[in-house]
Amino acid sequence: MPIPEDVTGDEIDKDVRQELQSLPKTLAEDVAKNLVMVARLIDEDPEGAYAYSRIALRLASRVAAVREAAGFAAYANQKYSEALAEFRAARRMTGTVELWPVMADCERGLGRPEKALDMAGAPEVQKLDKAGQVEMRLVAAGARRDMEQLDAAIVTLQSPELASNSVQPWTARLRYAYADALLAAGRESEAREWFAKAVEADKDGSTDASDRLAELDGVEFVDAFDASDESGEGDESGDVGAVKAEADSDTETDSETPNPETDTEVDDDED
Repeated sequence: MPIPEDVTGDEIDKDVRQELQSLPKTLAEDVAKNLVMVARLIDEDPEGAYAYSRIALRLASRVAAVREAAGFAAYANQKYSEALAEFRAARRMTGTVELWPVMADCERGLGRPEKALDMAGAPEVQKLDKAGQVEMRLVAAGARRDMEQLDAAIVTLQSPELASNSVQPWTARLRYAYADALLAAGRESEAREWFAKAVEADKDGSTDASDRLAELDGVEFVDAFDASDESGEGDESGDVGAVKAEADSDTETDSETPNPETDTEVDDDED
């Protein structure tokens, strides 16, 4: 696959660059460029990121950073069996536990929430840093919800990190997950409170907490172009994609909680 001219390979993390030093210089440069493309595309074009990760994997399958990148690219494409295999390979190479939460989430994706819960109680969790432990808590709560244990999911998310007023990189997602679990359990007023707290912490828009909060408040988003058509009034200076919010304080709207989990083929390989 083509590599854009602005990609040099020097953009990769210094630790990854150090790993690639075990390869011949030209090969290391090619692998680095493909890893840069994986990182660049994984959010906006997961399929493209996956394609570049396969090239890097073909070139340097014995490099842990390559196996990890391939795992995340597969994970982004919901190829959970493949992702789990790559994460296990990377963990064997490095001996670290950093990938433990995402490995557990792969088990959820494969329809094995019980396995994810087993991993949440494993000794490896105690070796994770704070961010990793919060991530593991999120995965465990998701596994409880997979098993329709809503109350247990809510309790799982109740933690010092959730109660803290300080905003950390994980705060918005933790509050959002808690609000979503409360809503699924029918505790709407509490859910609204925590969606609002998630909005406060979500400075970079990593969640759709503001949209969920608007739904609970009865706010309806209407396309301005359609609205002007219906009223017979046009505004040549307005953007076609502009939206306006209309709230009806006398009307309550029901909020549906999406369930994004999908099942894929089962991989019985044990770690």
